[in-house]
Amino acid sequence: MIRYTDSALAAVAPVGSGETLWCHSMAATPTVLLEALASHVQSAGLHDLTLMQLHLEHADAVAVPELDGRLRNRCFFAGKTTRGLINQGRADYVPIFLSEIPKLLRSHEQRVDTALVQVSPPDRHGNCSLGISVEVTRAACEVAGRIIAHINPNMPRTHGESFLHVRDIDFAFEHAAPLICPEQRVIGDVERQIGEKVAGLIEDGACLQMGIGSIPDATLGFLKDRRDLGIHTEMFSDGVLELIETGVITNARKKISRGRTVTGFVMGSERLYRFVDDNPEVVFLDIEFVNNPVVIAKNPQVTSINSAIQIDLTGQVCADSLGHKIYSGVGGQVDFVLGATFSERGKSIIALPSTASGGRYSRLVPILAEGAGVVTTRAQVDYVVTEYGVAELRGRSLTERARDLINIAHPAFREELAREARDKLGLPV
Repeated sequence: MIRYTDSALAAVAPVGSGETLWCHSMAATPTVLLEALASHVQSAGLHDLTLMQLHLEHADAVAVPELDGRLRNRCFFAGKTTRGLINQGRADYVPIFLSEIPKLLRSHEQRVDTALVQVSPPDRHGNCSLGISVEVTRAACEVAGRIIAHINPNMPRTHGESFLHVRDIDFAFEHAAPLICPEQRVIGDVERQIGEKVAGLIEDGACLQMGIGSIPDATLGFLKDRRDLGIHTEMFSDGVLELIETGVITNARKKISRGRTVTGFVMGSERLYRFVDDNPEVVFLDIEFVNNPVVIAKNPQVTSINSAIQIDLTGQVCADSLGHKIYSGVGGQVDFVLGATFSERGKSIIALPSTASGGRYSRLVPILAEGAGVVTTRAQVDYVVTEYGVAELRGRSLTERARDLINIAHPAFREELAREARDKLGLPV
């Protein structure tokens, strides 16, 4: 039975030493509870706590040195708060496909003593909503020994598998707080050029998966003349709103949740959050379902659009690290690449700027940096897109791949890449 508390600190007071906690993630990060948890851990002298998460926003409270040895972050995706901790050995990174994480929890391979969540107030039937972020948190709530909730009147009530009944919540603190709205990214000339080229690969009736950022938003801006596009994606942001409102995105040709936009979470502006509030045309589903390649592949013309940190001349994609340094995570890239591969007329696209650090380094390289992780293998990529063009890799030999990738590299690096392809890889480009 739910117990309402008069403070966030009182709500987290039952947490004890040695517990493993799951934290609601993305824009639904319960920062109020995390700040209280950090205070509770220090004042109560707790130790050996593990805080599991996907990607937390505004969570500096649980990343301070004072919590070292007391609370350790266990991250399935690195972000601004945890990236430094992981690379300093003060937090743990777990490389795993996003679709597999709920299975870890449901199988009890990974225990969850307490789930920290942010939810909407209960409706007249007693159902709260996980709102803008269902992702893995749905599974965590199913197996957690205890659920502690920040009930936020500003959290949208979303449809799908987002509902959590008050009888399943153990402790709750009700407090109106603004939702997290990431800063809008500027679409520059490079991103616009990439977006236009990616859009050229997207046909009427395509079912899209895309992430957050300037390249996905730029791509969506070039799709205003398409018809009957669909959305089945782990997440989306503001870029899809205009296409939904103007009837470009209808979801009419999908086989899974036809007529509805399917997602695991959203992250964007207040306008986006108002759009998904009580909107039955957008369904937030368990990420084990959303990112299941078998489910994804049932939709025709699945077109996955993802990014990378580096791609080597054979087509290997590094998307989670800068050499040995963890930068992000495996996430759902491979889930959707596989789904697109087995979808009727599906396409997987990796889109990225040709250079990094203001043009100092090429992101197309002969050999991945030492320690770099291969997230997507060279056998799985259909297209690579930079501002200089499109390289089609599907069914191409190593020599053909290297030649085409060099042709879409920044011109300043092409001669060097060709020489290293011959000298290091033995490819006659």
